[in-house]
Amino acid sequence: MKKLDVVKKRRERIRYKIRKKISGTDSKPRLVVYRSAKHIYAQLIDDSNSKSLYGTGSNSKAMQEKLASVKGNVEVSKYIGKLIAEKAKEMNVTEVVFDRNGYLYHGRVKALADGAREGGLKF
Repeated sequence: MKKLDVVKKRRERIRYKIRKKISGTDSKPRLVVYRSAKHIYAQLIDDSNSKSLYGTGSNSKAMQEKLASVKGNVEVSKYIGKLIAEKAKEMNVTEVVFDRNGYLYHGRVKALADGAREGGLKF
């Protein structure tokens, strides 16, 4: 097996363990983080109704204009976290369940969580 396959399988195994324990509701949705090599995405999901409430990422054209002044991937992640917290407040959501999606709670994932906390979300 290649090294990349081993890493993907490990993350997938961790992701399934996390998903067995947590789920989002209408009043307390699940905040899911996905990160790629260049971008980071965040999404609020209501698992009880099987629908996505709001999602954003650093690669959309609208976000590219806003992120032009922000330097570095960690700062972009923090900005995305603050943005998703603002949108959650508009939907009258103050608490969420954080789903790190199998990634280590470090670097960009931690920065997104800190940005969401600064924006007013509790988890």
